[in-house]
Amino acid sequence: MRILLIEDNQSLCQTISRHLKKAGYELDTCLDGQEGLNYALSSIYDLVILDCLLPSLNGVELLQIIRSKNIHTPVIMTTALCDIDDRVTGLDAGADDYLTKPFAMQELLARIRALSRRPNKIDNCSCLTYSNITFDLNELVLTGPNLSCSLSKRESDLLEYFMKNPAKLLSRKLIFFKIWGPDAPVEEGNLDNYIRFLRRRLNSVGSKAKIKTVRSVGYILEEEDA
Repeated sequence: MRILLIEDNQSLCQTISRHLKKAGYELDTCLDGQEGLNYALSSIYDLVILDCLLPSLNGVELLQIIRSKNIHTPVIMTTALCDIDDRVTGLDAGADDYLTKPFAMQELLARIRALSRRPNKIDNCSCLTYSNITFDLNELVLTGPNLSCSLSKRESDLLEYFMKNPAKLLSRKLIFFKIWGPDAPVEEGNLDNYIRFLRRRLNSVGSKAKIKTVRSVGYILEEEDA
C-alpha cells in the first residue's frame, strides 16, 4: 500500500513517516499544498493523509480539486482545528475520515487499516470502459467491436492504469513506479515493449482508443479522432 502524506509541520511529518514505514507502508511526503496536489494528481496512491492548513494551497482546496478530477483515492484529513464546522467542511469536500491533532499514531494506523478494507468506488468495479472498449479486470479480457482477447498480467496492469486515467499524460517515470514499483530492476526498453504489445491488442479488437507517444515525456490514451 502506497501512501501520500501532505503535512507542513516537518517534525510531525517525520514522526508520522517513521511510524508508517515501520508498519510496512510505502510512503511519499511533501510539506506544501501545491506540491501535494501535483503528487495526488498522479493517481498512484492508495491513500492520502492530508493536513488542512498548508502553504500555497490549503487542504480543503486541494481535496476539492482532486475530487473534481474524479480521483477517488481515500483521504484522511488531519487538522488542529477542532470546531465541528471545520470537520464538516473537510468531510463535505470529499474526505473519507478526519483526525484532530494531536492524535495517537495507533489511532492513525487503525484508521488506515479501516479505510484499506473499504471497497474503493473505482477499484471495486469488475469492468472498465473507455471509448468503444471494455476491459474485464477479473478475467483480464479486452473487448472491442471486432473481438475479445486475453491479456497477460503485466499488459493488464498497464492497460488498467491507462483506462483509469484516460486522456491524461502519464510520464514514463510514473508508469514504471505504478506498474513495476520503485525499486524494481527494470530496463527502459521493457516499457516500450509492453506499449507495443498493448497497441497491437487495441488494434486487434478494433479500438478507437490509441496509446499516443509524447516524445521524451510519456504516453496518453486518447480516442483516435479526439
